[in-house]
Amino acid sequence: MGKWVIARGLFYFGDFQISSMELLDGNGLYNPASRQYNLYNFIKGGSHKHMTDHEEGAGDIIEDMGTLLDSVEQPKPLRRGEVIEGIVLRADSDGILVNVGAKAEGTVPPGEMRTVALEDIVVGETSVTMLVVRPEGSDRPAILSIDKAVNESGWVSFSNAEKDGEILDGTIIGFNRGGAIIEIFGIRGFVPISHLVSVPRDLFQSSLMNTPEGTSSDSSESNSETNAEQTDPRDEFIGQTIRVKVLEVNRPRNRAIFSERNTVQSEREDLKSKLIEELEIGEIRKGKISGISNFGAFVDLGGADGLVHISEMSWSPIGSPGDVVEVGQEIDVKVIKIDKDGQKIGLSLRQLQPEPWIAISDHLHIGDVVAAVITNVTDFGAFARLDNPDCSVEGLIHISELSTRMIRHPSDVIAEGDNVQVKVLRIEADRRRLGMSLKQAAEDYVEEEY
Repeated sequence: MGKWVIARGLFYFGDFQISSMELLDGNGLYNPASRQYNLYNFIKGGSHKHMTDHEEGAGDIIEDMGTLLDSVEQPKPLRRGEVIEGIVLRADSDGILVNVGAKAEGTVPPGEMRTVALEDIVVGETSVTMLVVRPEGSDRPAILSIDKAVNESGWVSFSNAEKDGEILDGTIIGFNRGGAIIEIFGIRGFVPISHLVSVPRDLFQSSLMNTPEGTSSDSSESNSETNAEQTDPRDEFIGQTIRVKVLEVNRPRNRAIFSERNTVQSEREDLKSKLIEELEIGEIRKGKISGISNFGAFVDLGGADGLVHISEMSWSPIGSPGDVVEVGQEIDVKVIKIDKDGQKIGLSLRQLQPEPWIAISDHLHIGDVVAAVITNVTDFGAFARLDNPDCSVEGLIHISELSTRMIRHPSDVIAEGDNVQVKVLRIEADRRRLGMSLKQAAEDYVEEEY
């Protein structure tokens, strides 16, 4: 006895075949109770004369085929909201006809396929993903939507991106008072002002100022003319693509909130990690001043910021980092510290300049009378810094060298900030010490004899 074989929706027994459609009941549904009757009548009907020669074995044949039919998964009816795939059978200006399997067809109206181009569709080959808008009926095909399927897959992508921290590309399509409206995967989302980087915050303030409120009826005509001439300064950003991370996704409320700021921070952190791996202590890098604080200046080295502490800005004392650099200024800096664990970079400006103590002998000699500024007054004397950009070092004027007369305290004759003339008494470059005298620099000074 032969065996039944199923292939491409047909059942084969030797040289004979029967469509699975001929095993459906009067309502077009597969019915196991009617299966044996229909199959037996098919065999007995004589449509295949060779089969009638084996009528005595029809019962066995039916049992074998019944086992085969039981092993075949029956097609399930389409459900509203279900996402399915199908092959395009026809594509024109009226929409596309799609084979969704089990000899079922569905229609995608033109208004539900804006996300695809007809010229990109190859009939019989192109497979499309669709969402069931309306299941098929007895006298009508299923209505499907490619756009809604893309929309649903977009929400799934949002959820995955939020979980994985993925960066998405969004297009700015408009603005409101609170931020920017963007579009991703055909879905509208929102970027709050506090999370926008590409659009300056002050543009939102100026757009509010350009919106008149409480205008009188007498001036309504002139205001309308004025408003027609005014343009929203934010309009130039419409159409711009920005890279964002997902802040919040709420599918039931169709709510998607994104952050451009988090993306920038994440990318800068990645760049900083990469840069720290590349940097070497002693290396000289070009950078741009990105910020100034009371303790130093931050330098952008190309995606990562390093700090020039105020003590490393100049060999000379400075009142504020702003006295030396300004935001936006391009400078050369020397890498003096790399903290890979803390992700910190220490930089220096002064180490790119000659250290005054090394070259002091070229600019200063014992016995020279030079200008200086008092920097500090103590009980044992006063410190003064030479007023010479090539040799701006600090030395000590001992209390005994402040005046020819007896004084109780250095503050009796000197004060911080005083500009004075001093005579160089000692130079100890290796110990970075300089001894000076205020009284010996006076023109009328006469050395005492003992």
